[in-house]
Amino acid sequence: MALIVQKFGGSSVSDAASIRRVAQRIVDAHKAGNKVVVVVSAMGDTTDDLIDLATEVASKPSAREMDILLTAGERISMALLAMAVTDLGVPAFAFTGQQAGLRTDASYGAASIVGVVPERIARTVYNGGVAIIAGFQGVNEYNDVTTLGRGGSDTTAVAFAAALNADVCEIYSDVDGVFTADPRICKAAHKTDVLTYEETLEMAAHGSKILHLRAVEYARRYGVPLHVRSSFSDKEGTWIVDEVTRDGWEGKNEAPVISGLSHDRSQAKITVVGVPNKPGAASQLFSVVAAANANIDMIVQNQPVNMDGIASISFTLGIGDVERTVEALEANKEKLGFDEVRTDMKVGILSLVGAGMRSHPGVSAQLFEALAVAGINIEMITTSEIRISVVVDEAELDEAVRVVHTAFGLDAEGEAIVYGGTGR
Repeated sequence: MALIVQKFGGSSVSDAASIRRVAQRIVDAHKAGNKVVVVVSAMGDTTDDLIDLATEVASKPSAREMDILLTAGERISMALLAMAVTDLGVPAFAFTGQQAGLRTDASYGAASIVGVVPERIARTVYNGGVAIIAGFQGVNEYNDVTTLGRGGSDTTAVAFAAALNADVCEIYSDVDGVFTADPRICKAAHKTDVLTYEETLEMAAHGSKILHLRAVEYARRYGVPLHVRSSFSDKEGTWIVDEVTRDGWEGKNEAPVISGLSHDRSQAKITVVGVPNKPGAASQLFSVVAAANANIDMIVQNQPVNMDGIASISFTLGIGDVERTVEALEANKEKLGFDEVRTDMKVGILSLVGAGMRSHPGVSAQLFEALAVAGINIEMITTSEIRISVVVDEAELDEAVRVVHTAFGLDAEGEAIVYGGTGR
């Protein structure tokens, strides 16, 4: 007997037939002798539809009211799923995030979890029922509903798995696990059997959509084993564990050099031209950027030939941060002493991730050669111990993923299967 937390994404509960299929999977797990807790996302595109509706009735909807609105999607799916499970002969009970005991801070739209008190959930499953929790939502100290940000249902599931000391947290989507690249653009991608938390964090932070970054961080912190799999098949998925467990995995003798590729189209590039080449100039510039609440990924400074010259500084950031960051820089142009700000909204970021990089030199050279042969120019480069990321033209990003995937010998013989099409 095990305590299992199962999370189902929007593509898994997109319509009545899908909900019934998921309900049968839950019932099968329960009848196998497991205690089952379920976290569910909103059906299909419900959240996007609610956002569109809000913008039709208000020019600037308040963050508090948006959180109340957006939690409706998960409440619908949790209630329907509880009905479906009960109809199959297993008592199931739906709980909002507030009822389930998920406590957050007061950051509407992007709240952080401050505590989980799962008394009602534990009581439900130990009395023989299935607890179904609305993902993505909690309650703050003012008793207001809050949301955890897009993809927050993953974090909800991991948080309850940690609080309940679950044996595993199963993350269900419309693909069979974590692939070596996005199977929607790289048909030769194949499923990875096991990854470390560290590798998965790097992939999630740099464009991989299969798992929410905060969920992986939470799982690593509390040692929650994750099993990423498809709700459309019974195949074994991808296990995400600590490095010690991964190294002892059956059939795993050594970490591959590259575990996978991720790509990101949500970034833009800003170049500040004519920055004075003197101590403190970069510090002043990025203090202005920080005050604009922009999250920076890559930074490159073009150093002048002589110390009396001027430099250009380029950095990448989320597309949604560009407008206010440029406004902040322009407002401080005289103080910072630069010439102009240039923006490029059409960039793509390709990242290679693999713990094997630590002990295998030459990965960078192999990456650059593959891109050069394909005629793809590299605009920026950044690295970590187990990751190399490059910025390329967005129009060339898909081809970059494919040629690099091939260059590192990651291609599978057959084509990857995507059951639903959304990746969640």
